[in-house]
Amino acid sequence: MKGSSNWYIAGVMGLICLLIAAMTDGGMAALKYDRLKIEEGEYWRLLTGHFTHLSVAHLNLNLFGLFLVWLLVGRYYSSLQWLVVILFCLITASAGLWFIDPNILWYVGLSGILHGFLLAGAMQGCRVLPIENAIIFAIVTGKLVYEQVAGPVPGAESGSGGSVVVNAHLFGSVGGILGATILWRSGMINRSI
Repeated sequence: MKGSSNWYIAGVMGLICLLIAAMTDGGMAALKYDRLKIEEGEYWRLLTGHFTHLSVAHLNLNLFGLFLVWLLVGRYYSSLQWLVVILFCLITASAGLWFIDPNILWYVGLSGILHGFLLAGAMQGCRVLPIENAIIFAIVTGKLVYEQVAGPVPGAESGSGGSVVVNAHLFGSVGGILGATILWRSGMINRSI
């Protein structure tokens, strides 16, 4: 396992979220995932929407989530490997919203990406702490199943200040699993225990 927990990766992501939040409502309007604006050629929204938030409460929840995720699984990949996972989470979450869930007209938030990080990290972490990381993987998977069957977990919408797009969690999770699998299959990760 890597000696560094790569906190600066999480720090840069948090800083991007804070900078967008500092732009107030104008930042959210210009950077959120907005299907109609994307159709008009504003393609950056496919990426920036994940770093944009509804409110300070929503931002704080996601930043706290980023801190917890990194505390749990941040040490399991190098910086380059995390960048691969981030890329897969971003692309898969945006592609899922675009192609599979076209009824979502707009979206903001980092939570879909965070779900992907947890699963990718837990997959790699199972090599070092198998029980703990299997529990993380099971909890996140159980939450995803619950959300697909029953909708957002109780309190999620009141805590974030708006509707929760549970499919973003699912699509981000698929991206995390794909990213971890690609890293393993490409040989970027030592396969031996």
